[in-house]
Amino acid sequence: MKNFAMIGASGYIAPRHMKAIKETGNNLVAALDPYDGIGVMDSYFPQASFFTEFERFDRFVDKWRRDSGHKIDYVSICSPNYLHDSHIRFALRSGANAISEKPMVLNPWNLDQLKVIENETGNKINNILQLRLHPSIIALKEKVAKELEINPNNVYDIDLTYLTSRGKWYFVSWKGDEAKSGGIASNIGVHFFDMLCWIFGDVNESEVHLKTADTNAGYLQLKHAKVRWFLSVNSEYLPNTIKSNGLTTYRAITVNGEDIEFSGGFSDLHSKSYEEILKGNGFGLNEAYGSISMVSQIRNLDAIGLKGEYHPFCKLVK
Repeated sequence: MKNFAMIGASGYIAPRHMKAIKETGNNLVAALDPYDGIGVMDSYFPQASFFTEFERFDRFVDKWRRDSGHKIDYVSICSPNYLHDSHIRFALRSGANAISEKPMVLNPWNLDQLKVIENETGNKINNILQLRLHPSIIALKEKVAKELEINPNNVYDIDLTYLTSRGKWYFVSWKGDEAKSGGIASNIGVHFFDMLCWIFGDVNESEVHLKTADTNAGYLQLKHAKVRWFLSVNSEYLPNTIKSNGLTTYRAITVNGEDIEFSGGFSDLHSKSYEEILKGNGFGLNEAYGSISMVSQIRNLDAIGLKGEYHPFCKLVK
């Protein structure tokens, strides 16, 4: 049994981490969040110590290690995106490995600094990149790899569409602040960009067609793919078939006109991620570079409007 601590325990994604810790047979010792509406812990680890102040959490982690003769093996980081870097540093300096939600950091140079601390401490930083464990995505990667063996010059035409509705609260919260979340591409798109890099290779060209508070869209030229992408938290852009069924999320990937079905199968991917991390097979800093570089570049590009290879959904934005 491994001992875990968690930072950002009241956040949206935290229950998936609690479930993963529980299902892998491990123990949550302590949790931190400035918001104290944390009753969800009763479903998983009611005996875990809880703190709303970082300083007291820091003191507990250090004192617990000294008094109990045990250590915190892993710190699960579910805090706002801009704090991941600092909280990863805390984990490593506390003698623990880190498990960070995506995006691990907001810019690629932050990864360079974390690599130095990882080497100094000998502890490992793991990134939750759950799409790499999704059966449909694994099947796609295997299919593409076989086709590239036959024709190494293949270039695939891809449309990526991800719509996940959010209310007005989103733009008042840290998620609506680009300096804290990294913007739409970082906050809701980074795991899709990671998946594309993982399967189709690094980015050769990137342009942004639309960039608003609730929507980003653009074009990527990867080593083996041309990608038109559209990301939004605006429910107005949901297809009518999705709205009529009372659904609020739409994920779609087409590869050479063929739909890749991956709408389901997400509920257990965090537990699978933890299983692999505990085996020593987690995705580390090197795996994070591609998508972090991509979203950082997108954040700093100006929108050029509806020119060139733009996603069809761009016409919906007024």
